[in-house]
Parts: sequence; C-alpha cells; structure tokens
Amino acid sequence: MEHAQEDEACLEQTQKYHVERPIYNQELLQGQLCRRERLSCSYLTFFFLLSIFSCSSKKAKSHLYSFIPILKWLPRYPVKEYLLGDIISGISTGVMQLPQGLAYALLAAVPPVFGLYSSFYPVFLYTFFGTSKHISIGTFAVISMMVGGVAVRVVPDEMVSMDYNSTNVTDMLASRDAKRVQVAVTLALLSGIIQLCLGLLRFGFVAIYLTEPLVRGFTTAAAVHVFTSQLKYLLGVKTNRYSGPLSVVYSIAAVLSEITTTNVASLIVGLTCIVMLLIGKEINLRFKKKLPVPIPMEIIVVIIGTGVSAGMNLTDSYGVDVVGNIPKGLRAPKFPEIRLIPTIFVDAVAIAIVGFSMAVSMAKIFALKHGYTIDGNQELIALGICNSVGSFFQSFPVTCSMSRSLVQESTGGKTQIAGTLSSIMVLLVIVAIGYLFEPLPQTVLAAIVMVNLKGMFKQFGDVAYFWRISRIELAIWVVAFVASLFLGLDYGLLTAVTFAMITVIYRTQSPQYRILGQIPDTDIYCDVEEYEEVKEHPGIKIFQANTSLYFANSESYMSALKKKTNDVEAGVKHEIANEELPVNGQFTSVDDSVQDRSPDELEYFMEPKTNVHSLILDFTPVNFVDSVGAKTLKSIIKEYKEVGVCVYIAGCSGPVMNELTRLNFFENTVTRDLLFHSIHDAVLACHVKDSSASQTVSVSPPQFFSCAVPNTFFRLYLPTTPVPQCLASSKHF
Repeated sequence: MEHAQEDEACLEQTQKYHVERPIYNQELLQGQLCRRERLSCSYLTFFFLLSIFSCSSKKAKSHLYSFIPILKWLPRYPVKEYLLGDIISGISTGVMQLPQGLAYALLAAVPPVFGLYSSFYPVFLYTFFGTSKHISIGTFAVISMMVGGVAVRVVPDEMVSMDYNSTNVTDMLASRDAKRVQVAVTLALLSGIIQLCLGLLRFGFVAIYLTEPLVRGFTTAAAVHVFTSQLKYLLGVKTNRYSGPLSVVYSIAAVLSEITTTNVASLIVGLTCIVMLLIGKEINLRFKKKLPVPIPMEIIVVIIGTGVSAGMNLTDSYGVDVVGNIPKGLRAPKFPEIRLIPTIFVDAVAIAIVGFSMAVSMAKIFALKHGYTIDGNQELIALGICNSVGSFFQSFPVTCSMSRSLVQESTGGKTQIAGTLSSIMVLLVIVAIGYLFEPLPQTVLAAIVMVNLKGMFKQFGDVAYFWRISRIELAIWVVAFVASLFLGLDYGLLTAVTFAMITVIYRTQSPQYRILGQIPDTDIYCDVEEYEEVKEHPGIKIFQANTSLYFANSESYMSALKKKTNDVEAGVKHEIANEELPVNGQFTSVDDSVQDRSPDELEYFMEPKTNVHSLILDFTPVNFVDSVGAKTLKSIIKEYKEVGVCVYIAGCSGPVMNELTRLNFFENTVTRDLLFHSIHDAVLACHVKDSSASQTVSVSPPQFFSCAVPNTFFRLYLPTTPVPQCLASSKHF
C-alpha cells in the first residue's frame, strides 16, 4: 500500500505538459475568438411570452410537481421500507410537539391552545409543499419570543386595564389575550405573505445575509430573552411582560423586586421538572445508539405534572398558576385584523426572514447528510403557505424546530409522513383530550422551555472559536448578541445585519496589497515577501490587491500602489532575479542607485528610479469596477506614463471587461493592448518591449519550459533564471 502511494506521488511529480502559443493581450485574443450572437431584448420577450402561452402538458406537470412536491414522491413511496420508520418518528416527534406547543404559546403571549393550533395546521400543510424530508415545522422558541415581543408592545397590560371598564380581572385578561391573539395571527398572515412573495420572485438568496456568526449570536441573545421571560412562571411571581429596548433588564429587575413573593410550591415543581428533563436528555445523549427511540421526557413530565396538580389541587391549595381552559375542537376560520398591518410590518419582515433562515439552514444540513437536494425558493413558498393559511385558523408564525427535527431524523423518519403523523397526534389532543391538560402548572411549561435552551446557551463557546479563526466574525457575533440582548430582537437583528454589511465594506476598503514575483521556470506568481524562492523580474513590478476597485477603496488602492512601487526598502529587501539593474543605459547596483538619491527626491511620486519600466496590475481578484475605479485606473496609467513606466492589466475577467467598456475606459491612449489574459503574458510582453526599446541592455535569451498533456502542445517562454535547489529536486522542470 505504501509503495503504491509512493509510486502515485512520484507519478504526480514527473507529469508534465507542453504548451506553445503566442503572447496574448486582450486585443489579440478577442480578434481570434468569434462571439456568439445574442438575441435582442425584443426577441427574448417574444420567446418568453411564447413559452408561457405554449406551455406543454409536460412542462405544466413539471411546474405542478415543483409547486406541490408531494405529488412527485408520494406515488413512489416505498411502504415496506419507510412506513415503520415514519410511524415511530411521527409518534416521537408528536409527543414533543404537544408540550412544546403549549410552552411556546406562553412565549408568544397567547393562551396555550393557540400553540396547539400552530402545531397542527402548518405542520400538516408543510407535508404537501416542503422539499425537506426531515425538518419538523411548528412552534420555535426564537420566533415565538419575537411574536410575543410584538404582541406585548402593541397590546401592553396598561392599555387593556385603561380601556376595559369592568372590574372583573378574568374578563380583563381575556380581553387582553384576545387582542394579543389578533396581533399574533396577523403577524402570521403578513410574514407568510412576505415569504410567499419572496419565494415566487425567486428571492431565496436573502438568507445569505444572515451569516452563521450573526444567526448564532442572535439566537444566543434570544435564548437569554426566553430564559428571562420564563423566570416569573418558574418562581410563580406576578410581573408585567416587557418588550423593546432593555426589556431583559426590566424583566430581571421586575422579577427581583417581587422575589419575596415567590410561590414555593411552584418553584419546587419547576425545579423538579428541570432536573427530570436534564437527566432524561443526558440519558438520551449517552445511550443514543442503544435506545430505539429517545425517552419522551417532555410528555412524561407534562403527564406527571398534570396528575400531581390535579391530585393535590395545587391551584386552590398552593396558588400555583395552571394552563386553564383549553377549548375542545377546532375554531372556525377567521380573517386576521388587516388594520394592524402598518403597525407590525417591519416586525413581520424580520420574523419572515429569520424563520426562513432557520428552516433552510436545518434543511440543508439533513439534505447534505442524506444525499438529496432542497429548493430554497420552494421552502420560502412552503413556509409562506404554512403561515398565511394557518393564520386563518388562529395559528401564530412558525418555523423549523431544531430539537424536534433532530428527533424526527434520528428516530428513523424518511419523509414528511412523519410530520403528518405528529400533527395528527396534536389534532387528537385538540378535538378529544385537550381538557385533561387544564390542571397543568405553568411552571412545568417554563421548565420545558428553559431546558430546551441548553443547546443555544452552548453557543457562548462560539466566542473562543471565532477568536481563533476570525476576529471580524467574532465582532459580528458579539454585535448580534449585544444588540439583540439590549435593543430587542427586532432592532437587534437590524443592527446586526447592518454591521455585517459594514464589515464587508471594511474588508474591501482594507484589503491586502502585495507585490508578486515568479517561481523560477514556471508561470506561477506569488507574494515576494512570503516565499524565499520567488523572484521579481528586473524592471517589472506586479501589484495585486485582493478586492474589487470602486469608490470606497480607490484612494487607498492608489496610495498602496505608489507606496509599494516607490518603496526603496522594498527594492533592497526583495530578491531580484538579476543583481545588476540597467539604469539610463548603464549597469548599476541597487545600493548605488539608492545612495545617489536625495531624501527630497524620494518623497516625489515616481521619483526617477528608472530601474522600473513596467507595472502590471493583477486584476484576477477584481469582481467589479465602478466609474470611480475606472477613473482611478486612467489616472494611474497617465501618471506612470509621464515618468516612463508602462502600466498593464492582467487577468481581467469578462464581466469586468464589459464594465470597463461601458464606462468608456478604452478611449484615446488606453487601448485593449494594455490588457493581458494572464500575468505571465504581461511579463513576457514587458520583456519583449524592453529589449526592443533599449538596444544597449543585454537580455538573456528565453528558454523553453514544457510539460506534457495528451493531444495538447504549448510552450511557455520564460526568462533564464536559476532554479532553486528545493524546486529543482522535485524534477518538475
């Protein structure tokens, strides 16, 4: 085996290729290529309309399958192979969906039964329209918290108490809850419409603006918000719910101010449930491979808590708050409150994008693991339908749940049949046995929420991780966390996205500038300060910036170029291929040419240090150039030409070429002859021009560098330079 690997490595080292071709600038290259004829806009419009009105049955069927994916995979469903796994997965996920639906409704500031509605309708709809086989749609802590923040802001406790004349506290609370349900339901409609429109317009790429550090920092802050909001239920104290900037501070202060009124029975029940849940999760984690299905500790805790509460009459005997009335059966469809849309539009946009980002990121993980693909745009459409249609049946915004998705996948789920079965389990509770959970203490639900935040709190370890790999990504994480923690989830998300975009601008404004040199006897060019073997060509400077050229960095680009090409110390520091450089037709050393210069002369731009006759700008990393960047390029070419230095551009991509043409860059003295296909083409052209321009300068004859590829032959003309021992020994040359 070792000999085989050695032979393979030796074969790789001895493989060579030969190429023989002219030195290509863009003018010559374009002259030898024939452009394809492009259809005009009118023809494209005609063919587009023709394709719409002459849609074949096959194409219509394809569009239908794309919009409703279940039509494609359900007829081919392998019952014997998949059904048992989907049934087990559906039951396991359903027993998690039930308590989480009840618990996350508290986060959304609505009665618990609306969490059950949100765990049925959207989950059932996703089966028909979703492309992921494994994610579990439904209530999720972060989205529920965002919904609750909006509901509390729009319908605060104070407004209800002022608007309601009755002294009956129960009626007042019922009125408040009804208004908050209207806000939550309208949020679901609006966020669903936004997701649906983005999906139909193929805007699935919007999720890329929520980078991983941003999302993790944001969700970590959301976990702190969620944990803080559940403290009052765990302790059994009565405090108002806060939203907006500094809501976390106000919530903690309110709980601490009422800490003396803690309900001991509620605290004992809550802590007991937390311990049981943590033990259960640890057992599931340690014996993951041995257990056929995870132990459903959440439903076990709910059943035990309900039984203990009913048996000991915790409400009347100890004043423990319970879930209360759970209406039996489904509600009739009702249109959401449209008048609330202007008030909650910005929040709906944030919820729509965050919800989609959570779902598509989780879906991609499972798709990669199991070898299938998902359609980001169809996922937007599916979520949009789930939220918008679900809003008519009193559900609040939903997305993918990480914990339930992991359970659905790990217990053998193969398709969304598992999700359908889990939603049917929730439906049975709604229409038949929901009343059994009315004695369930709210502190039990708070315990479930808190324990499910464990994974999010582990994300604090990201600080050390991003510190090691990227300080900029660490800054994004910290800003997302701090802003979301203190400004609220809505303003915090906006701040984090803005900061992430600013970091992109910062990176393009502060790129790395390098002078490149050649690895001897190759056409490869690298940073002269990084590798000892790399040599600069006499009289040629190759400048590279790893960014595009536009208004934000054009000034720094020119400044760095002047500094790099005028830096006398750099001329001494970098090893040149020829120790003696021709100056004014005579040979002189670098030290002599530097010593003959006065300090005042060295301050001028391009002070006549005539050992540099050509400047090559490597445009390989450049993705775009704007009008300011084009003017900067013209200025560089003009100023260097005045001091006898020719400027060339190498590696310019097609789109950048088109932009320069559109910006009228090629006119007067600037022609396409200055642009070369590669750095090596430009270097060879500089040598040819310099040797023909100065007859007194002795130039070594070129040598041939060649390597072999079947049926391809080309030859690279390289100036004679000594081959470093470490490279020569590899037998590449």
